[in-house]
Amino acid sequence: MWKRRSLAVLLMLPLLALADSRPFPPDAKRGKMTPAWHPSIVIDGKKRTLSPAARIFNQDNMIEMPASLRGENLLVNYQEDSDGQILNVWILTREEASQRLPAGQTGRRLTAE
Repeated sequence: MWKRRSLAVLLMLPLLALADSRPFPPDAKRGKMTPAWHPSIVIDGKKRTLSPAARIFNQDNMIEMPASLRGENLLVNYQEDSDGQILNVWILTREEASQRLPAGQTGRRLTAE
């Protein structure tokens, strides 16, 4: 009985690893973000505007309120809406930051500091 459970756990480990990764949309871009007064944020030194429907996800994939963000040069993936406003922002983990964006996605390769 224990052998079956051990085997089941071993077979599920790769699935758990996949569940931990976040799928980013194909049009995601990468940059360094610094919080600013809402509805503004700064990405790669340029002042940008959050869309009214914007969501910011932390490293645990939970929504963060813009006013609660602290720090500078947070490495993020972000998505723009059709008006060029920032729609979604994902604050990257070290592991995510070390991975390149898939081919065809824009944004330069940045590394965590």
